[in-house]
Amino acid sequence: MIKKIHLKIFVIIYTCLIALPLLAQNIQDESVSIRWLGGESPGIDSVVSWGVPWPKGAVQKNQEFSLVTSDGKPLPLQTWPLAYWPDGSLKWSGFTTVAGPELSEPYKLKQASASFEMENKVKVVENEQTVEIDTGKLKCRIPRQGNYIIGSMVIDGREVAEKGQLVCILQNGPDGDVYDSPKPREKFIGRTNKVTVEQSGPVRAVVRIEGMHQSENGGRQWLQEKDFIRGLGIVFSVPMREQIQNRHVRFSGEGNGLWAEPIQPLTGRFNLRNRSIYRNQLEGGRIPNKEEFDERAQKMMDDWAVWNDYRLVQVNADGFTIQKRTNTQSCWLDAAAGRRASGLAFVGDVSGGMAVGVKDFWQSFPSSFEILNVAADTAELRAWLWSPDAQAMDMRHYDTRAHGLDASYEDVQPGFSTAHGVARTSEIMLFPSPDVPSREVLVSQAQVSSAPPQLVCTPEYLHSVKAFGIWSLPDRSNPAKVWIEDELDGAVKQYQREIEQRHWYGFWNFGDIMHSYDSLRHVWQYDIGGYAWDNSELVPDMWLWYSFLRTGRDDIFRVAEAMTRHTGEVDCYHLGRFNGLGSRHNVRHWGCGAKELRISQAPLRRFYYYLTTDERTGDLMHNVADADYALLEVDPMRIAMPVDQNPTNQPTRARVGPDWLAMVGNWMTEWERTENTKYRDKILTGIDCIFEMPYGMFSGPGVLGYDPNSGMLYDEGPADSRYTAHLVMIMGGAEVCFELTDLIDNENWNKIFMQYCQLYSNRQNGVGGGSYPNWHARLTAYAAKTANDQSLAQKAWRDFFGRGLRRARYNPRLIEGPDVLNPIEEVRMMSTNDTSQWCLNAIELLELVGDQIPADDN
Repeated sequence: MIKKIHLKIFVIIYTCLIALPLLAQNIQDESVSIRWLGGESPGIDSVVSWGVPWPKGAVQKNQEFSLVTSDGKPLPLQTWPLAYWPDGSLKWSGFTTVAGPELSEPYKLKQASASFEMENKVKVVENEQTVEIDTGKLKCRIPRQGNYIIGSMVIDGREVAEKGQLVCILQNGPDGDVYDSPKPREKFIGRTNKVTVEQSGPVRAVVRIEGMHQSENGGRQWLQEKDFIRGLGIVFSVPMREQIQNRHVRFSGEGNGLWAEPIQPLTGRFNLRNRSIYRNQLEGGRIPNKEEFDERAQKMMDDWAVWNDYRLVQVNADGFTIQKRTNTQSCWLDAAAGRRASGLAFVGDVSGGMAVGVKDFWQSFPSSFEILNVAADTAELRAWLWSPDAQAMDMRHYDTRAHGLDASYEDVQPGFSTAHGVARTSEIMLFPSPDVPSREVLVSQAQVSSAPPQLVCTPEYLHSVKAFGIWSLPDRSNPAKVWIEDELDGAVKQYQREIEQRHWYGFWNFGDIMHSYDSLRHVWQYDIGGYAWDNSELVPDMWLWYSFLRTGRDDIFRVAEAMTRHTGEVDCYHLGRFNGLGSRHNVRHWGCGAKELRISQAPLRRFYYYLTTDERTGDLMHNVADADYALLEVDPMRIAMPVDQNPTNQPTRARVGPDWLAMVGNWMTEWERTENTKYRDKILTGIDCIFEMPYGMFSGPGVLGYDPNSGMLYDEGPADSRYTAHLVMIMGGAEVCFELTDLIDNENWNKIFMQYCQLYSNRQNGVGGGSYPNWHARLTAYAAKTANDQSLAQKAWRDFFGRGLRRARYNPRLIEGPDVLNPIEEVRMMSTNDTSQWCLNAIELLELVGDQIPADDN
């Protein structure tokens, strides 16, 4: 069983900011155009953070910035460095602003002194007991110790929420057969042990809260192997000050849908004489206190039902129910039902309340909301990330025996198919309110929390500064390029279709895709060892992010975002024996015995971090900065190349790729984020070691000796040993190399990387000639571009096109009737490995040698 879940909660505090224009100084004519992802601004004013890259040497650390709307109105702006170039100039900057529906885009970001002054700045006050965030409208108090992550939220002097607490319900054993005796359950609560202010305004504050779940009835912290999670969520208390008829509950439904009721609807067999009061009540407006009604009305109010408890339960991706009850001695009454709830719940009275929004609510089922005791002095709002109405969370492997690489492409070893140390991030937004928000505002809040607004640079700007290395903008200038662009669009569309028609949803599954397809069963091989969940194999993460970079499409962004969240959390280990490593593809995300750096590597997360400034993703990348030490515990080649056959005098072993190149990506990221030259030096040490080897990156028997303390690599194989493996570059290695080349400008590196690109598909003197030349065409194209060699450019395109057949790769056919459970659109020869690598090569070849693409199939 799992022993720890990392849960991070984002508290987004919306407040009114008033712009006071000042005279800007030293404003440059150049500006960066910033747009809303998807082209539409949010329905309410929203705090949004995003990243902007800069050319080397162009922006210094102390640079100030200003942000204005398309019509010149200044906006609030907070900035901080995300990454640096080796010369100390900014490589990426993070920004935060507050913007909404009435501010015209595109916004213009300029290098200039401040041009905006906020009347209500976000302020943070710290003392020994609490951290208090004050926006001028709202005060949020965070205790430094104890059971509450949020002590209170106060608007205009009135407390609208308090006692925010993480809760977990543990169950001793799986649910089992329906005839089994109920399993004992125990309540755990989150206990804070450390609070750190990471940012303190003026536009946003960031507070890190760290702690552990602890038994409410004892001292035991978190989980043991016997435990199964029955419920996992967050609970708030919401004060109720108004009379019953002025208290309200709201749940968001699908799309713009909203379920909204007062807890005592003023209607029955006989209605109030003034029907406008009932209409006003339904809209959440204040209605008179009971004593202000006539005797007849008061009698009916005494007799009409008061609904005390409510719940919305989403137990699968395609259905939710809403129920309510009057008291615990009475039944739950079916109130409504729908398909996919967007994930927002509100409780409060006309003097204030709070809404809670959960991102990816239906996608990450089983999830639910409970709103209890609304008729009492204090209501309780529970947001369940794992609903207690579902079966207990079961983290066991899918079988009790291994099935072998030959039988099922599965590498299972005793003690390795464990979830100990995996994680899952959930994003929650809190919307405190001084009243009952209108239906329109609540719907906008639901939309903001389910798909948080995001500002982005244009693809053209990102491309102009070479953000994330080598990639192309869409180009349909000739028939060959049109075909490639159509196929790239078709690949994205088919995987979006597969996510929906295969129902790749759920708390532990959402964000991943499958590895291999079974065209006879018309299903992905979900039950066949290593052919099931993909777990970043051959980096579909990168394919999706480069697809977003070149198009700016919001639908691609959301798929890539979900994959980054999943693969960086669920497929990797964050504590314990395998900390810093990830699990190879398998029926269970953590099921494979191959625990490798290629899955956990920071290059798979950098896109999301730098584009959004997401702190949790930054934590994940920092956690793998020293993941090379994990190889002391788990030699990546212990099975494929046993150490007794390939002995080493070093502490452990590593391949040039994907192992060392994954380390390089980790070090490159940590170096540019922190300017810690220790990580630069490890990169340069490894480069010098490989440069001294007789065949550069082809040297050795396939695995090298490695010392994590020094970063040294050793060719300890037989004299004249050389090795060419397709795994070296296709796990993100090529993309890391492309970025590294521009970053370090190192002569030794340029030589060994150029040699590898020239020879991988062009064997010379017994060196090179690797398999899958179509997946490595970008290396040949890089060599062609660097050397200005037209013959290499032509070979790159020949390798990419293969046999010269430009067939439609992603042309689905409809399968329906008794051959399938539900009608599907199927691509028979679908392979995520092939799709990822084909698309990456297409995107990169168009940039490197697009001007030399053949006009026909020959």
